[in-house]
Amino acid sequence: MAGPDFSERIKQLGSTLTSIERVLDLDSMRAEIADLGEQVAAPDLWGDQANAQRVTGRLSALQSEVDRVSAIRSRLDDVEVLVELAQEESDDSAVQEADVELDRLAKSIEALEVRTLLSGEYDERDALVTIRSGAGGVDAADWAEMLMRMYLRWAERHGHGMEVYDTSYAEEAGIKSATFAVRAPYAYGTLSVEQGTHRLVRISPFDNQGRRQTSFAAVEVVPVLEQTDEIDIPEEDLRVDVFRSSGPGGQSVNTTDSAVRLTHLPTGLVVAVQNEKSQLQNKNTAMVILKAKLLALKRVEEKATLDEIRGDVAASWGDQMRNYVLNPYQMVKDLRTEHEEGNPTSVLDGEIDNFIEAGIRWRRAGVGASSS
Repeated sequence: MAGPDFSERIKQLGSTLTSIERVLDLDSMRAEIADLGEQVAAPDLWGDQANAQRVTGRLSALQSEVDRVSAIRSRLDDVEVLVELAQEESDDSAVQEADVELDRLAKSIEALEVRTLLSGEYDERDALVTIRSGAGGVDAADWAEMLMRMYLRWAERHGHGMEVYDTSYAEEAGIKSATFAVRAPYAYGTLSVEQGTHRLVRISPFDNQGRRQTSFAAVEVVPVLEQTDEIDIPEEDLRVDVFRSSGPGGQSVNTTDSAVRLTHLPTGLVVAVQNEKSQLQNKNTAMVILKAKLLALKRVEEKATLDEIRGDVAASWGDQMRNYVLNPYQMVKDLRTEHEEGNPTSVLDGEIDNFIEAGIRWRRAGVGASSS
């Protein structure tokens, strides 16, 4: 019957949640929500569209965060009442229900606790994710497309907004590269731990002899910039090319040259966007992505040599941060955190929260160790 174990679990969860609420400073968040609400109500808000989008986006993100914490607190209060009723009425079904809900609450609070570890300058921004195939030929291109689906499924599971800006398809199967945005509070801080080389081992579906193949793909994550982030790009540093958007197998998507490719000549960074029908829209989006990548480059430049700044992951042997093994056994293992799971199918279907949370804790522990 419900006893000290339930009471102790509720007490511990309540204590952890109180600490989280203190770190997040809900009172300050509510005060900012009230201030932003007044700005949204102003009749001239949309006279400055960039500022209006910033204000409404910030208001939505803060309200979502407060609602999330409040909902967890409410659930914890409800389960405490449920346990008391179960004890008074000796209701076994209510005991089981409370037990299940406490397990769910523990996971929700743990995820919320991980969120408090995201305190970097750009952690609360949306994320721009670029995936590139590496060593492994057609298998690597197929692997890059599998990774892209994994992240899009993850975003979909969490109800995050997504926008695919550019996909460069490989000739036989898969993709050479793709860039997409994940739009959600703290998307960058969350997904930034996924940056690195991902290695796949499997029986190749493209090998008629059924041999095992190792292939690689690189994941790059940068924050989406806001209007206030100043990155100046002189016109002479930029080459602009326009071309016709294309789909798998060279299929033409648009019948006009609306796709845009920007090349930043000093760094060699290249960004292509083809998701809009308007050349101007594609160029504007490409500039946003290019500036985000240049900002990331600038930040790393302060701590690394030029070769390291480039951030170009080799996507080959000796460079991987996570292994996905489908044959001769089933296992996904992160080489940094040592976290592993035995169901690659669910991981590749977007169930990567455990890897992300382990990565955030690992990174935070490393930061703490390096600053001590």
